[in-house]
Amino acid sequence: MIETFERDGYCVVPNVLDGLAVAELTEVLECANIARSRRGDEVFGARNLLSVSEIRNLANSSTLTALVREVLGSDAMAVRGIFFDKTPTANWPVAWHQDLTLAVGARRDIPQWTNWTLKGGLQHVNPPAAVLQNMVTLRVMLDDCDSDNGPLRVLPGSHLLGRLSRDEIVERCTLGIVRECLCEAGSVVMMRPLLLHASSAARKPVHRRVVHLEYAAANAIPPELILMYAAGEK
Repeated sequence: MIETFERDGYCVVPNVLDGLAVAELTEVLECANIARSRRGDEVFGARNLLSVSEIRNLANSSTLTALVREVLGSDAMAVRGIFFDKTPTANWPVAWHQDLTLAVGARRDIPQWTNWTLKGGLQHVNPPAAVLQNMVTLRVMLDDCDSDNGPLRVLPGSHLLGRLSRDEIVERCTLGIVRECLCEAGSVVMMRPLLLHASSAARKPVHRRVVHLEYAAANAIPPELILMYAAGEK
């Protein structure tokens, strides 16, 4: 698995969570006091998941950390959590992109840390590419995902190209072979932030709930920027 991950920049790990764990996690998300994105009465996204103790416990569990520590080392920690969903009223395509933004505990003037923004009450920043190369994302799937409900699409190996401009992204996507990440609820899609990825609008929109957790090697981020709850504290 690790060899495939390092080569392609992603892999699908099946059966990480059982049905009970998925149901409990879904209930936690429905009740949690977090900043949510809505269309009418439907929630299609949320930020700051690591502020929820149950999500933080999941992110720090041996079940998930065993995956990232094989790549980042034994001191890897969860640094951001986001929730995504696709529903009939929140069903749009996501263009090809790289994940370049990191949630941090405070704003500091540090060279090469750019594009500071405030999202959901937290400071976000674009770190240097070297930081992103020392990160891993786990997308915990709460629903089955097939070709009809807008699966994650990836361009294998593109994480090795570094940070790309918009024109470079367009060019690469016309040359590469696109793969869809099809998986069952309880699976985890493991990926590098710099991997080019996208998703189409669902042809048959039903829930496609994802808990998106980002991990970094502990020495990759300046200590003064690390969120306290990312280190296991509130």
